[in-house]
Amino acid sequence: MIPAIMGRRIRDYNWEAMSYSEKAVLCFVLQGQRVLLMRKKRGLGRGKINGPGGRLEPGETYHDAAVRETQEELGITPRRLRDAAHLTFVFTDGYSLDARVFTACGYDGEVVETDEGDPMWFHLSEIPYTEMWADDPLWLPHVLAGRYVRGRFVFEGDTMLDDAVEVGAPHASTTGAEESRSRRR
Repeated sequence: MIPAIMGRRIRDYNWEAMSYSEKAVLCFVLQGQRVLLMRKKRGLGRGKINGPGGRLEPGETYHDAAVRETQEELGITPRRLRDAAHLTFVFTDGYSLDARVFTACGYDGEVVETDEGDPMWFHLSEIPYTEMWADDPLWLPHVLAGRYVRGRFVFEGDTMLDDAVEVGAPHASTTGAEESRSRRR
């Protein structure tokens, strides 16, 4: 659904009342001090590095979608998923996305390249944020450190116009967040 206001700032939207165009997931598989990422070959974010993920199918839960997308995009089944973030995105062209982020501590199967992504492991201190979405460095380090994140982002194409990120303890709600910031451009 196209938001009522085509704004460029977080404050221009009624985030609680918004009906999002799509629901999606991301899954970050961890192994020791490494995280499994992929270079996307198609779809939203093509060419960027990210975790496996995608849109929910009708009747699917966020958790089930995270498992399915990881299986489809990297050939593995993530284990011990943890709900790590709730991110919402509005694009100035009217597209909007309600996303949940999961981390997984382990997996079954063998990591393979697919027509959706080229997998690559990175040490947590060497994540290539310059090749990722502009919002990723604002929330992903917290998620990888085991902290729950809520984020809202406004984009125009690939350019992030505004953000609001709240960081708390794992599974914390937005109340009691330990850190909160909003940046205006």
